[in-house]
Amino acid sequence: MTTLFETKYEDKILGKLTTVDRVIFNGYLTSFYLPGFFKRFLSRQDVLLKDFSRHVQKATATIKQNALKTAEDAGRPYMYFKHTVRHKDDLAKRIAKKDGITQGLICVLGTLELRHSFEIQPNKKTHQLDVVRRLRKCIHYYFYYIDSEFGLMHARVQSWFPFEIQVYINGREWLARQLDKRGIGYQRYENALLSIDDLKTAQRLCERLRHRKWPRYLNAVARRINPWLCVVRKHARGYYWVIDECEVATDVMWRDRASLTRIMPELFDYAIRAFSATNVMRFLGRKFCINGDVVTDHRRRPEGRRVKHRLKNNWLKMYDKYSVLRVETTINNPREFRVLRVFPTRKGRKKRRWYQMNKGVSNFWRYIQVAEKANERYLDALAQAPIKGKAVTELDDLCRSRTIKGKQYPKFNPVSAQDCALFRAVLAGEHLINGFRNRNLQAQLYSKPPSSPQEANSRCSRVCRLIRKLRGHRLIAKVPRSRLYRVTARGQRIMSAALLYRDVGFPDTLASAA
Repeated sequence: MTTLFETKYEDKILGKLTTVDRVIFNGYLTSFYLPGFFKRFLSRQDVLLKDFSRHVQKATATIKQNALKTAEDAGRPYMYFKHTVRHKDDLAKRIAKKDGITQGLICVLGTLELRHSFEIQPNKKTHQLDVVRRLRKCIHYYFYYIDSEFGLMHARVQSWFPFEIQVYINGREWLARQLDKRGIGYQRYENALLSIDDLKTAQRLCERLRHRKWPRYLNAVARRINPWLCVVRKHARGYYWVIDECEVATDVMWRDRASLTRIMPELFDYAIRAFSATNVMRFLGRKFCINGDVVTDHRRRPEGRRVKHRLKNNWLKMYDKYSVLRVETTINNPREFRVLRVFPTRKGRKKRRWYQMNKGVSNFWRYIQVAEKANERYLDALAQAPIKGKAVTELDDLCRSRTIKGKQYPKFNPVSAQDCALFRAVLAGEHLINGFRNRNLQAQLYSKPPSSPQEANSRCSRVCRLIRKLRGHRLIAKVPRSRLYRVTARGQRIMSAALLYRDVGFPDTLASAA
């Protein structure tokens, strides 16, 4: 789908690409979390609760031996750290670059980390040993690979029950290998593709990734790093895979770095000043609510700028990577969104109903769909950012009355309180997705309900005249076959510029001139 942002800057950009950036999968042996199951699991192996410690140490030794053997067989280093190590990915990259590794195992890292695990403790009420689950430190083994399909990735396994697994992949790495396989040229800068010779094929490849069957691949990874899995599978189900974190990025590729840097200050300033909490909720497909804070922060870094909007562990980011402007949605809390599920009924029919989305990998396609739409809404709103250019011509046109097909439409005064109140009502965040009707504008323009039927009719007639006036100046357009109206691209630019000047530009200029 072409966004308003692409239309506005079509002569300066090469195209747009939306795909998964970073994905973290977690695997859980969910059977162990059922009440009393772990105790039964030990009983089936003839392990008494008092012997639990020796049994677990044996399992831990098996996990460790597998990690050491994997590194030894591949001729790669194994390193152990007594504390949590940050930037392990950078360490693996340096090792791969130093040793010239282009495929296969890079290294195995062992670190001591805090994680939920099982322990045996005496129960004061029953005076018997009992299984409890609590946070404790245990060794985790990180296997860093350069995979033939996914490029640089890692898999982590917990060395203590319940043997949780984490698998990390990068969508840009996967796409680069797919393009190499097909002989499609591209330019790359770090984790961004600056240009692609065949952008349509690249986007089709990204569409394929969202419908991939993940359990088969993830189970193969689990068998490789957890040798105790064959014992577990005799008495319990295998891993249940969930999406712990998913980043979906929309990259707008510019023809050169200079074209992007010329408009970056205006884009970031507009995102910080103009996007309210209501706007951020609408970008993420949420209705306005008071539960949860919306936080916006902005940072300058040596490599560029970044603005981030956060809502309930989900966030939207915008930042630049050389000649790429990236808008990225990160989903950590999928329950803020819904997924359509189909259930067969007793009569053989299919019933559809929207449910809260969970973290299961079967919802991977929905993660991407939700995030992609959020990115597009953000870009559409960003297209309203006032960029210097034809501003004076647009202003003169707005301040003149117009005559179209014999009908005259009055002029606007874009800095007057009355017209700015109308612009603010039309651009309200709740109209962003579905549009607005006459009664919606009334609710925005009037703080109190009408005191009489005559006043209600008067308000309705006045808002009708305002809607005709807005349509005459091409600030809004009617949605076909409905009574809804939506703001046009021109209207978004002009009304946003008027509000920004009244609220920020004029006060700042007057204060600096005093």
